[in-house]
Amino acid sequence: TLFCTLSSFSLPEMLESSNLITFNGLANSSSYDTFLLDEERGRLLVGAEDHIFSFDLVNINRDNKQIAWPATPSKRDECKWAGKDLGKECSNFVRVLQPYNLTHLYICGTGAFHPICAYLEMGKRAEDNIFRLASHFENGRGKSPYDPKMLSASLLIDGELYSGTSADFMGRDFAIFRTLGDHHPIRTEQHDSRWLNGKKIVFISYDNPEDDKLFLFFKENAMDGEHTGKATIARIAQLCKNDMGGHRSLVNKWTTFLKARLICSVPGVNGIDTHFDELQDVFLMSSKDPKNPVIYAVFTTSSNIFKGSAVCMYSMADIRRVFLGPYAHRDGPNYQWVPFQGRVPYPRPGTCPSKTFGGFDSTKDLPDDVITFARGHPAMYNPVHPIGGRPIMVRTDVDYQFSQLVVDRVEAEDGQYDVMFIGTDMGTVLKVVTIPRETWHDLEEVVLEEMTVFREHSVFMSLMFLWLSQQQLYLGSALGVSQMSLHRCEVYGKACAECCLARDPYCAWDGTECSRYFPTAKRRTRRQDIRNGDPLSQCSDLQHHGTVMTVFGVENSSMFLECSPKSQRALIYWQLQKPNDDRKHEIKVDDRVLHTDQGLLIRSLTQSDTGVYHCQAVEHGFIQPLLRLNLQVIPTQRLSDILPGLPSVGGGIGHAAKHRLWYRDFLSLLDHPDLNSVEEFCDQVWKKEKIRRDGTGGPMSFKDPHVVFERKHRDADMQPDLHTHAQTHKYTHKYILQIVYPMYVSLTSPQQQPEQKNKNKTSNTLLGRNTLTANM
Repeated sequence: TLFCTLSSFSLPEMLESSNLITFNGLANSSSYDTFLLDEERGRLLVGAEDHIFSFDLVNINRDNKQIAWPATPSKRDECKWAGKDLGKECSNFVRVLQPYNLTHLYICGTGAFHPICAYLEMGKRAEDNIFRLASHFENGRGKSPYDPKMLSASLLIDGELYSGTSADFMGRDFAIFRTLGDHHPIRTEQHDSRWLNGKKIVFISYDNPEDDKLFLFFKENAMDGEHTGKATIARIAQLCKNDMGGHRSLVNKWTTFLKARLICSVPGVNGIDTHFDELQDVFLMSSKDPKNPVIYAVFTTSSNIFKGSAVCMYSMADIRRVFLGPYAHRDGPNYQWVPFQGRVPYPRPGTCPSKTFGGFDSTKDLPDDVITFARGHPAMYNPVHPIGGRPIMVRTDVDYQFSQLVVDRVEAEDGQYDVMFIGTDMGTVLKVVTIPRETWHDLEEVVLEEMTVFREHSVFMSLMFLWLSQQQLYLGSALGVSQMSLHRCEVYGKACAECCLARDPYCAWDGTECSRYFPTAKRRTRRQDIRNGDPLSQCSDLQHHGTVMTVFGVENSSMFLECSPKSQRALIYWQLQKPNDDRKHEIKVDDRVLHTDQGLLIRSLTQSDTGVYHCQAVEHGFIQPLLRLNLQVIPTQRLSDILPGLPSVGGGIGHAAKHRLWYRDFLSLLDHPDLNSVEEFCDQVWKKEKIRRDGTGGPMSFKDPHVVFERKHRDADMQPDLHTHAQTHKYTHKYILQIVYPMYVSLTSPQQQPEQKNKNKTSNTLLGRNTLTANM
């Protein structure tokens, strides 16, 4: 797997592009952790601390509704007396938000460590405009966790609520429940570590009604003898929707519960694998075969020393194969886990009851030996391995870990691609596309973007949700809710090559710009190559030489030449073409010259740095010119001669080390109280120049500064807003440095040949303070 580094997009950049919409939350609410997308009514329901919100799906900042649902004062007092934090734990954190019928939702909250549930009326249609909480409340034990920090999951099917949560105040009785409906509540066996050994349910899935099975993804402590030391492992469990419990044994307990280990590891050279065992999130991607969805899962390491994250992909066919394999059994002198070799009773434990298998209509009719075997053998011996035998994406040595994942299958010009949106515990989102190489099991992951979506950089992203029909992504955190589009084609530049090199399945070159790709469109000018990212085969006009700029730097000062590619995977290559030399030389990095992600830094300019700098982007063997910079290095002595009161620099680099840098004195001169305007500064420059030219004024004599500015703007194509500043006398230091000083240089420099002078008229001229930037 290839991982490519990239530049991130900050929150201001996201907001400026109108791609991010943010609801910053209420002052008295937090933990926007529970989402429900109601596409029929066009609403996004969000459960938070003491509140339920209803947002417009198109724009979450439009037509917001909210209902306050706080814990009662008496429950808050009891929570405080029990030693809990009144401000952080003793509130009603909404953790269950499920559709109950056509008009109501079923919601549950922690209730200040006293779980509580209720019905939320929504009406049949969006036009009904109903959003109110019923006055009748129910006990939420076995439906919602007590502790708001406890990770839980729930799913409501056919009027019955399936939930994985803790069932006691201390969080020790961790179980999988089925409540509501007409049947008696059912749960996993209590106080038996072979069934569940404490931790958290991450996800519950029911995607194939014909199979009548539910799958649960969770993490728990490893069973004795299963792992050396105390460790957390990831699990997948199955149970049958029509499980009614046993008749004499496992009464009101699951009789079809089975679990298997989920493996997500990187094979080691010595047979020692690097395991990612902390399951964080799961996403089911539908496939052409509805019975076999693809499962994406996010893992992190459980070690405090080695921190990393991984994404693994699983096949439902592989999962079913494991549940049809051998059961785990403890045997031998060391009482180790081995595959069960004895007789397995009929019908096979874990099989959903039906007349097809043995003629049993209910689990209550199953033979006693089946129930007894199921009670003592809830685990499978074989683990579930990922597709390809390894993660499709791994990230280590970074200051964040993956926390959330959603996936969109995108139709592109050359096939279908899965685009992953990965949330991190630092509040950023990675947009990643997986591209097959030799086979579909050999995937290359390409990171398209890294985006900041919350104002606080360290905020934990708790939830991500997709609205595929409108290509929107919703994100929840402790601070609020954010909404963003799945595609931002405009960030990939304004050239065909840049758009093609981006390899974003959402985007294509339409002949004029990089824009949204629509599979149904019949425009022949669309250019897109996700698999190879080859602009040579897609783009006819590749003669793009970038912007030409002339920049001035002063000897012994520092210079920064800014140049960064639009594609996040391109490498920057710098070359220098010296005066009177047609050859280009690669710029070598040393203590004085430094390459950065944003450009080239020259710590101390010398006369040998004069020349034309070529900035090029290299990607997939394709070289694209981005920028050409004509750098002119001004001797420090020339500046000292023209500016009164400026100490002589002279002496080269060694002498410069004993004096302040020239630009500091230059700026202090501009701040001098006797220098009231730019006109006075210009007058001094012109008087000096006239004296130097024997009083004749020379071939260039200016009496009105505005004439100079107007002609300079016209010839050098300067920005019109600077011209406006000149007319209104609103001069700033930046204005002086960018306009006046280059004009001074042109006055004091030796006369150029006519053809050279005309050539410079087509170039832009910039001068910064101690670092000069050339923006693309």
